[in-house]
Amino acid sequence: MSDALVPPDGPIGAEPETPVCARHSDRPTRLRCTRCDRPACPDCLRDAAVGSQCVDCVNEGKRTVRRARTMAGAEQSEGRLVVTPVMIALNVIAYLVTVVQSGSLFTNQTSAVFQATVLDPVLAANGEWWRILTSGFMHYGLWHLVLNMGVLYIAGYHVEPELGRLRFSVVYFLALLGGNAAAFYFGGVCDRLAGASGAVFGIMGALLVVWRRKKRDISTVVVIVVINLVSNLFTDASLLGHLGGVVVGGLVTLAMVKAPRENRNLYQIAAVVAALVLIGGMFALHANGLMNVVCV
Repeated sequence: MSDALVPPDGPIGAEPETPVCARHSDRPTRLRCTRCDRPACPDCLRDAAVGSQCVDCVNEGKRTVRRARTMAGAEQSEGRLVVTPVMIALNVIAYLVTVVQSGSLFTNQTSAVFQATVLDPVLAANGEWWRILTSGFMHYGLWHLVLNMGVLYIAGYHVEPELGRLRFSVVYFLALLGGNAAAFYFGGVCDRLAGASGAVFGIMGALLVVWRRKKRDISTVVVIVVINLVSNLFTDASLLGHLGGVVVGGLVTLAMVKAPRENRNLYQIAAVVAALVLIGGMFALHANGLMNVVCV
């Protein structure tokens, strides 16, 4: 057959050449992205509301589509926790250091690190202000640590996605400081305080607020908080520290979730600053009366 009789697009009945994937030139494919219509192999396609889109269009959509926000103004996430496990890890590491130094799982308070970081009101008032923060990472024995970290994980699992990482961190540390401030201001001058209980109870207070705003049943959380507070009356745990934590954590979270959408960040920052001023004032006002106190 003469070449002159062959159609320019190939012999009659021949299939056109199969296109190749736009991202993989060695992969022939007849599939296409429903958004940009480029050829795409199965590895480069993702299911969409209508048809399938290539990974480039999916990534472009993520950049241009505004993500939904939670009641506190945080971007909606897939629920993956970051701050909660980090706080748990820091507490566990601090505990292990005291265990290694003391050689005991249950009398770790004899370690040098524990003695240098526990909240001693008199020492804090006389210049060792780091104890106000570092005491929140010290624990009296294994069970004290396990209980606090267990409650922190459960409460953090529900609260962190709603507040977002930054706001959750702020509530955690404000509750820690608020619990220590309450114990420092209202407690005995020679009482020594350690543990993440103030911060943990602050997150429990935040959980109460979040669930209440979402119209979920909060009776179980209320019962757990009340039982823990009442049990403080029969143990050496600091009732004041727990109360201070739950009040500060709950109130700051309430201010965050009730802030109007317009100027939301400004209202939330104002609430945080107010909490810091109150906590700082409690420490400063009481510190003057402890300068010359000597605990035996």
